[in-house]
Amino acid sequence: MKLSAAFIILFASLTPGLMAQQSETKFVADTLVVQAEGRFEADPDLAVLAFDVFAQEKELKDAYAKAAQSLRNIVAVAERNGLSKDNIQTGVLTVTPFYKGDRNRKARAYLVQGHVTLKVQDFSKIGPIMDDSIQEGVVDFRSLSYELADEEAAKQKAIADAMHRASGRATVALAETREKLGPARSVNVEVKGLAGVAQITGLDSLALAEPGASDSLFARSRPAAHLPPPPVQPGKIAITATVQCIFGIER
Repeated sequence: MKLSAAFIILFASLTPGLMAQQSETKFVADTLVVQAEGRFEADPDLAVLAFDVFAQEKELKDAYAKAAQSLRNIVAVAERNGLSKDNIQTGVLTVTPFYKGDRNRKARAYLVQGHVTLKVQDFSKIGPIMDDSIQEGVVDFRSLSYELADEEAAKQKAIADAMHRASGRATVALAETREKLGPARSVNVEVKGLAGVAQITGLDSLALAEPGASDSLFARSRPAAHLPPPPVQPGKIAITATVQCIFGIER
């Protein structure tokens, strides 16, 4: 992990607009405004695999049964590779009916779709899960991204770095005038982070058929024999924090 920062020191008074009127930098009304940026970088410790499942049939019960089976297949793959139930998130199955002409008539087909997310902390399991999903016929792999399991702790470290830089630079600036830094009167914080960086995206396995080309509204594209392997070492995730502090000045 690596810490780095950039800073800007501004001097302000309690009177709005006075700073813009000053021809030179001055300490006014015993306040000092400091803006600083802190940064925290760490290796990701959580991988997120996303899958889509779908089935389209003339009968709703058939489409629903196939989509539900796909969900069970993905869950089975995850459990075989050591994932707990807390790390397996399955969404609800949604149903979309398709009509030909009059909507008052019975739907001529039904599309059932769902989504599954797997959270993997042991990166050595990523490859086997992707391979097993193909073997089980779960070919609707969507994406692989990396995150920090405790992103809040990373944000706090970035803020701490920014505050350290702000107070340190303010102390140095005041030392030149033989004044002492007082307590912060107010602090504004803005945090920016990369929650995850997508490394691999899946194939589009759902393609809209040409009108009249077949009885099927949707057609699966031919699945690839092998998915691309996951990266050996994913890149670092960076969290940045910007603070603006108004410090009092003790004379």
